[in-house]
Amino acid sequence: MVTAYDYPSALHCDLAGIDVVLVGDSCGMVELGYENTQPVTMDEMLHHAKAVCRGAKHPLVVADLPFGAYEISPEQAQEAAYRFVKEAGADCVKMEGGRIRAKTAKKVVDGGVAVMGHIGLTPQHISVLGGFRAQGRTAKKARELLDDALALEDAGCFAIVIECVPPQVGKAITEALEIPTIGIGAGPGTTGQVLVYHDMLGMTTHPHYKAFTPKFCKKFADLGDSIREGLESFKHEVESGGFPSLDNHSPYKMTKSEEDLFMKMLETDADERRVIHDSKAKKLKETDEYDVLNLYGGGYVTPDKSQEE
Repeated sequence: MVTAYDYPSALHCDLAGIDVVLVGDSCGMVELGYENTQPVTMDEMLHHAKAVCRGAKHPLVVADLPFGAYEISPEQAQEAAYRFVKEAGADCVKMEGGRIRAKTAKKVVDGGVAVMGHIGLTPQHISVLGGFRAQGRTAKKARELLDDALALEDAGCFAIVIECVPPQVGKAITEALEIPTIGIGAGPGTTGQVLVYHDMLGMTTHPHYKAFTPKFCKKFADLGDSIREGLESFKHEVESGGFPSLDNHSPYKMTKSEEDLFMKMLETDADERRVIHDSKAKKLKETDEYDVLNLYGGGYVTPDKSQEE
C-alpha cells in the first residue's frame, strides 16, 4: 500500500501495480503544509480522494476519515463514509483507534462501507499521545494493542494498519488475526507494508519529516534533488535566453508571405501604439504604482502627500 493524494501520484501507483492506494490525511502535511494531520477537513479529503480515484483504476482506494469527522458518533462516521464512496468513488475508509472505535467501525460496516482499522501510533491523536511516539513498547501496552486489533476484527474491519510498534508486536498481532495487517514502522512480520509517497520517493522534507524523522522509511528514489535541479535549470535557461529556442521549442510557424503581411500591419499603426505605450509608462511612473499598491508589503497604502509637496 502507498499513499496518493492527487491524479499523478495515483496514476504512478496504478502503473506500478500497487495493490492498495491510501488517500491519507497525511496530505495535510505533505501537500497542504500543515504541521500535523489535525487541521485536515472532510472537504479537503474529498477533493484529494476524487483526484486519486480518477487516476487509480486498478488498486483498491482507501480514504482516511479525517480528525473530527467520525469521533462524535457512529452516525457521523457513517455519513462521512458514505460521502467518500458516493462523492469521491473510494472503495472503503480507514479510521484511527482501537477498542474505542469498534462500535463506530461496526456501524459503518453494517451500513455497507468496508473499514480498515488503524492502531499503534495514531497521528490524529498526537495531543493525547504527547507527539509522534512509538507505541506498544511495554508488555502491557503491547497486549492492549492486540486487544484493540481483535476488537476491530470482531467489528468487521477487513484489514488493520499497525504503525510504529516493535517488530515483535507487529508480528504477534498479525499472527493473532484472520484479517491482513499493513505495517508502517512495525517490522517485517505484518502482511503488507505502507509508506508515504513523498517519503519513499525522497520528494521533499516537511514539518512531520523534520520533527519525527521516520527511521523506518527507506527512500527508493531521490526525486527531491532531481526536481530542484530541474527547476533551477529552467530558471537559468529562461534568464539566459537559452529556453525556448527557435529551433527546438518554437514549433508553430508562419509562412513567409503571412509574416511579411503581419509586419506591414504592424507598421501601419506603429507610431500610434508607441504614443499609447509611452503614455501608459509615464502614468505608471508618476503614480509610482508599486508604492501605492505596496505589492511586497501585503496591503494597500495611501500615498504620502506630504512627500509630494
